[in-house]
Amino acid sequence: MNVSVITDSTSYIPRPLRERYSIGVVSLYSELEGVTYRDDAEDYSGFYAALRASGAFPTTSQPSVQDMVDVMQERVSRGDAVVGVFISQLMSGTYSTALLARDMVRESHPEATIEIVDGKSNCMELGFAVLAAARSALEGGSVADVVAAAEEMTGRTRFLFTPLTLEYLRRGGRIGNASALLGSLLQIKPILTVVDGRTDTFAKVRSVQKAWDMLAQTFAGDIRDKGGLGEVYVHHIDDPEAGGRFAERIAQVAGRPVEIVPIGPAIGSHVGPGTVAVAYCTNGPIS
Repeated sequence: MNVSVITDSTSYIPRPLRERYSIGVVSLYSELEGVTYRDDAEDYSGFYAALRASGAFPTTSQPSVQDMVDVMQERVSRGDAVVGVFISQLMSGTYSTALLARDMVRESHPEATIEIVDGKSNCMELGFAVLAAARSALEGGSVADVVAAAEEMTGRTRFLFTPLTLEYLRRGGRIGNASALLGSLLQIKPILTVVDGRTDTFAKVRSVQKAWDMLAQTFAGDIRDKGGLGEVYVHHIDDPEAGGRFAERIAQVAGRPVEIVPIGPAIGSHVGPGTVAVAYCTNGPIS
């Protein structure tokens, strides 16, 4: 039995990779002043222009149950088993929606094999788990193999990001364990990460330059101490210039070119424009 892998748009996996591994993607949505924006889009500039100009804060909605059912049912109908790897259930209701959709598909296809995995993060940290699952599936892995590949990858990844401000995280209620930083917003540039599926504080520094220095140093240390580099991506939120400069810095450490992946509205609206990030996996466990 073939295994088909699906995920949600907050993984932001580059489209060529999605197509290579036939990864199905269900989109989240953001609404700002009556306009709805797909998270799975080719161009996010319209959304961020509206966000910068607006005093309102967007609302983010998870995929509809029907969207999930449609993606699962398409694959089940052709005889595939399905493994879904989704954004941390502590960050979004998408995981719960996937469980509900799974049960609905099983009502009409009781023979269907559908497994749902908590990817414990978002952006390319989630993407690495999805890709590990998809590669296992392409190699002929069983459903258990594919699930295990995704879960094992979550222990070999790190996601570090530095927003220009914590205001968007505060307003969106997604600040998680980083809430202790709010009392010193004017004094620091925070470096945030994801721990056990929740946003957390990694470090506090005094400038953007020092934040970038620490990101690069941590990346270099993990490559050295955790078995070498697997893959690495740089993210930015509506700041391609900063993303490009930061990618050059990370590429110097990696010793290879680094692809830049923009972040869409579902995550970007909660972290804020100007954010840069690095997501990577190593050949040995990080945690």
